[in-house]
Amino acid sequence: MAESKSRVSTSVPRTAKTEVHDAIKQRILNSVYLSHEFIREARVAEELEVSRTPVREAFRELISEGWLEAIPHQGARVTAWTERDAREVFEIRLVLEPMAVALACLRIDKARLDYLKSLANQMETLTKQVETNTEARNSIAALNHEFHKELIAGSDNHRLMAALENIVRTSVIRRNFTNYHPEHLQRSMRHHREILDAIEAGSVNWAESIMRSHLLAARDLHVNVSDPEAHHQPAART
Repeated sequence: MAESKSRVSTSVPRTAKTEVHDAIKQRILNSVYLSHEFIREARVAEELEVSRTPVREAFRELISEGWLEAIPHQGARVTAWTERDAREVFEIRLVLEPMAVALACLRIDKARLDYLKSLANQMETLTKQVETNTEARNSIAALNHEFHKELIAGSDNHRLMAALENIVRTSVIRRNFTNYHPEHLQRSMRHHREILDAIEAGSVNWAESIMRSHLLAARDLHVNVSDPEAHHQPAART
């Protein structure tokens, strides 16, 4: 698939809006901007030393992605991401993503599979650097988002892709891997590799099983760190 190949080799120029968008998002992940905190265009523009135009554009995009919420007559505030939110998201993903990889076993093309292998290789390399490279975890988070997006696209089912797009984008990107220990990252990488092996072998049951294991492992880690109150409540098991 020419489209997949182009994503591997083509570098997309970063605009001022993209830079501001990513900076705000990272500040939310790093708890510089806290849940329910109002953030003002003028403040962000001053902090990032940019005009208000890219900040305004970034706010619109972050609102559409669920990072910020627009409150009438008050402005934009950081959306709270609770334990319940995480659980609900993973309940949906546990149903739909195994379905997506099952379809990918039957429909994925070689170009997209090669691209997924390239993403897996990059993540594995970065996982070995997490204790020495301060940017490694952020890079893994971005690659992980792309990996899951491409897996779902491999299903070649546009309605399924649309149903999962915002769910996966929100839950995967919000997990920035800061709280992941190296062994958790290594397990995640093994799951990625085995999912690709199952797809390449055309084994629907194998692919579905590993995807469920991958999501269950991610859910437990994600839920435990997504809400401080989660530490005071017993986690439900399925």
